[in-house]
Amino acid sequence: MKVLLPTGGPAANVVAGQAPEPVPRPDEVLLKVEAFSVNRGETFLLEDPQPGWRPGKDVAGLVVQAAADGTGPAVGSRVVGHPPQDGWAEYVAVPVGSLTELPDSVSTLEAAALPLAGLTALRLLRTAGDVTGRRILITGASGGVGHYFTELAAGAGAVVTAVSRDAQRGGRLAELGAAEVVHDVAEAVGPFDIVLESTGGKAFAQAVARLAPRGTLVWFGQASREPVTVDFFDLLAGARSATIRHFAYVDSDTPYGEDLATLVRLTAAGRLHPELGLVADWSATAEAITALRERRVRGNIVLTLS
Repeated sequence: MKVLLPTGGPAANVVAGQAPEPVPRPDEVLLKVEAFSVNRGETFLLEDPQPGWRPGKDVAGLVVQAAADGTGPAVGSRVVGHPPQDGWAEYVAVPVGSLTELPDSVSTLEAAALPLAGLTALRLLRTAGDVTGRRILITGASGGVGHYFTELAAGAGAVVTAVSRDAQRGGRLAELGAAEVVHDVAEAVGPFDIVLESTGGKAFAQAVARLAPRGTLVWFGQASREPVTVDFFDLLAGARSATIRHFAYVDSDTPYGEDLATLVRLTAAGRLHPELGLVADWSATAEAITALRERRVRGNIVLTLS
């Protein structure tokens, strides 16, 4: 079958190649991939790919072989899935617990944009707890996670301040429910009960300084790739305490499939709106990755297989 293989090169990070069709385990379906999305974290892994690794965690398509153990969707079902890897290919094996079926009202393109960013946003919301009436600051809000979280949190009653350097993207965040959009963390007027920090570098300390007494900062990324430096005595500029919590979306007791079902249901109901910033044939994946790295795309990048 046709696949995209990592090169480790600085320009064309992936090239077309061939690989054997996967043989599913008893609890996996074989999925004919119709669309997949590209995540920023995958672009980092492509810089120094591990032997045998192929990218691809967000896929949507048709089940062509049901799970041998009798669980999961039947052949011909439209599904969205979150396999551990190998999704940038014509076919991929996906655990039954990591996929959910799609209603007619949710397109394959929308579905492909849901998994990693949507799962992260949904699980960040759970980590934040009851957000009704609480003030929340989210940095790096221009990406897929920021869009999804802003809409989910605002819908749950939170007062969200989103940090976005791009005015157009900031306008969309306001449409999705952000109470305020600022272009830099330093412009955010706190205090905030919860801060979600994904930028790193100097933004981390600036974000912590805007916490309310005994507030919580959830650290879920470092998009700037700059190390974080925090001075204990300047941390909150006074005699206040705060909680700094590390977050990884994989650390959850809820199976991916259950959370994907929630995201699909919200999308079908018009309460969650995948942002399709770029849709192209998968032959343009290398160019799409470059566009993502250079922040030329608002929302998700989805590649299609004809």
